[in-house]
Amino acid sequence: MKKMALIFLIPVLIVAQNNQTKSLLELKSSASFIPIEADDFDQDEYKSRKKNVGLAMLYSALLPGMGELYAGDYSFGKYLTITDGVLWGTFIGVSSHANNLEDNYKSYATSMGSANVESKDDKYFADIGNYVDIDQYNRRQELDRNFAAVYDEATHYWKWDGQSERSEYRTMWKSSETANNNLRFIAGALILNRVVSIINAVRIVAKHNNHLKEELSWNVAFGVSNQLTLPPSYMLQFHTNLDF
Repeated sequence: MKKMALIFLIPVLIVAQNNQTKSLLELKSSASFIPIEADDFDQDEYKSRKKNVGLAMLYSALLPGMGELYAGDYSFGKYLTITDGVLWGTFIGVSSHANNLEDNYKSYATSMGSANVESKDDKYFADIGNYVDIDQYNRRQELDRNFAAVYDEATHYWKWDGQSERSEYRTMWKSSETANNNLRFIAGALILNRVVSIINAVRIVAKHNNHLKEELSWNVAFGVSNQLTLPPSYMLQFHTNLDF
């Protein structure tokens, strides 16, 4: 409904108009209105067209930008989708590189340090890079009275031929650790990208639903129109944004 007017000359005037309607008589007339009812709207239409916040959050969590696409504004969300693709590509590449580095330092420890690397934890691989052999390591733990950390030679043996081999291994091990730390950073960026998308999607859904509510709403106001050529007229004004 863009504009609808019913005019009763004596003495009641009822006018239905939208928010852009100007004064009914612009020449030598004036009118003042007092709102008497506001913000009623078509509930069924609103429910059918409103966006669901939960769905927007779910879509953004699965793939950043999809929540914004669902909400109807993909202008910023598309950059989050592109960022997610780049991050996943980087994650896969760095993960492959980290696995290769891990295989390399384990192979080196086996061939050059006579280490048994099967079923060992991260602490073991750090320790064999800090000590020339298992005897040096165990003596250090015994002096520190850290007997629980002493290794069994039958299962955790290693012995480097010299400091150069140990240093070479440690360099390889540190490179692998750096790659794994980069993976954690990328994983954090993937999570952050989703958080940003969820927040943005919720904002867009709220904006959409508020705009939809305004679009479907109508207001009523009562007023008096004063005209020089006619007696005062009473006016009942309906405001709506709906088109028919």
